[in-house]
Amino acid sequence: MKLGVDIYTTLSLACLALVVGYLLIDRIKLLSSYSIPAAVVGGLLFAAALTAMRVGGVEVAFDNALLTPLNVAFFTSVGLAADARALARGGKTLLVFFIIVACGLVMQNTIGVSLALLFDLNPVNGLLAGSITLSGGHGTGAAWAGKFFEERNVQGAVELAVAAATFGLVAGGVAGGPLAGWLIRRHKLSGSDVAHTPAEAEAPVEEAVAERTLIETLLLMMGSMALGFAVYAWIGDARITLPSFIWALLVGVVLRNVLSLSGLYRIDDRALELLGGLSLSLFLAMIIMTLKLWELVDLAGPVLAILLVQLAAMLCFVVFVTFRVMGRNYDAALLATGHLGFAMGSTATAMVNVQAVAARYGHSPLAFLVIPVMGAFLIDIANALIIQGFLLLPWFSW
Repeated sequence: MKLGVDIYTTLSLACLALVVGYLLIDRIKLLSSYSIPAAVVGGLLFAAALTAMRVGGVEVAFDNALLTPLNVAFFTSVGLAADARALARGGKTLLVFFIIVACGLVMQNTIGVSLALLFDLNPVNGLLAGSITLSGGHGTGAAWAGKFFEERNVQGAVELAVAAATFGLVAGGVAGGPLAGWLIRRHKLSGSDVAHTPAEAEAPVEEAVAERTLIETLLLMMGSMALGFAVYAWIGDARITLPSFIWALLVGVVLRNVLSLSGLYRIDDRALELLGGLSLSLFLAMIIMTLKLWELVDLAGPVLAILLVQLAAMLCFVVFVTFRVMGRNYDAALLATGHLGFAMGSTATAMVNVQAVAARYGHSPLAFLVIPVMGAFLIDIANALIIQGFLLLPWFSW
């Protein structure tokens, strides 16, 4: 028996999945320790329930009309957060770190595609077990997986993307702290005299975001999305094309800096974070709760092998490249653990790693400046361009 679910019920269930996810995270310390998103926790629980229903002869078909708008809205918020003045403050250090991070993205995709071909898998699966999910996270992974399914009919792409992104989150959270501690002890490093993080300072009480501010921010997001979709449609079937969500992100970058540098309008980052976070949470909840988990079984062994190699390779990369190139000092150790965090998981994972290390060994103003800027938007732009470059290789020309 097949049950059709309309758009309102789909949205309601996505919200319920998020609520369940938050409740479980509040009660299970392991989930909160590794910064697993509520959408992943609740969404996977729903997906498991729907899989059990399928075994019992009941299949549920959701209305996915909101998936693309929600996904593009999130990436647009990332673009609108990209302030050129924040980049300028990072200076040469940020540029060098950006080059290192870009090299890491290339390494991840080279490993993923090579091992996928070795295991006789579709090379697209190698990209999904590469920088798309490990450095891009669940949002980027689900977006590219949907594109691969629609345009290349890659079965199980979304399921693979979610599994790889979840593995990366856990691995990045588990390995980051011990890695930094080992580097610090081995090289006898230390931070500032007082170990602290920004979270420990007594923060002023902030007022709630005003309704008008939310509406103005929503206008900027929707306008950037509309223009991004227009550019995407204009590019059409060109040989080199980026997904619609990347065009919206780039439009957001331009709009943010035109408004900021001209002084015409100051975008409220709190409103941007609120709307972007809401869009991403709903998008992930919707896409994860509809996963066809049974399609992942045949890929489980080879994909796990690829992911374990990715983890080992990234650990070596941050030790022998990131740490050494960035100066072999205390700041470099924190940049290395931060790089591992967002290269295997997310910016949140990176910051949790850095904050934990700083609380024990000392503060690093440089790391707290560079890592959020890199993880918030620069890595997404670099990742999109590098993924597109790999798709031009002969193995993907069909």
